[in-house]
Amino acid sequence: MPVLTQSPTLGDLLKYELNANYTRETVTLKAGTSYPLGAVLGKITASGKYRLSPPAQVVGDEGAETAVAVLIEAVDATAADATGLVVARGPAIVSKVALVFDASVDQAAEITAKHAQLVAAGIVPRDTA
Repeated sequence: MPVLTQSPTLGDLLKYELNANYTRETVTLKAGTSYPLGAVLGKITASGKYRLSPPAQVVGDEGAETAVAVLIEAVDATAADATGLVVARGPAIVSKVALVFDASVDQAAEITAKHAQLVAAGIVPRDTA
C-alpha cells in the first residue's frame, strides 16, 4: 500500500490568533521563489515587498533580515511578484515545527533570533502538537 503524504495546512501552523481582521494583512511577495505555508518573512525597506527573512542584511533587500510576518498560504512567485496573506501582528501563536526559514537560516542561534523577532511582532512560536 502506498504511503500518502499530506501537505501542511493552516491548522498545522496557526494555533491561535485573537482576531483575523486585526492580525492578518495582504502583502506583496518579491518575485523569484515559491513561498510555502509558514514562510518566515521580512519586509524590504525600499520597496515594501516581503521575502524570506535572511539571517543578515542582503544588499538590495535591506530590512528583510528582521522577521516580521508569517505566510499563511503557499504562494508561487517564481515568475513575478505575487500577493499573499500573512499574520503580521499578534496576539497569535504559531507552531515552531511548521515555520519555514530562508535556506541561509540554518544555525540554531539564527532560528532562535528569528523566533525572538516574531515575538516582538506579537507572533509567538511555540512547541505545539
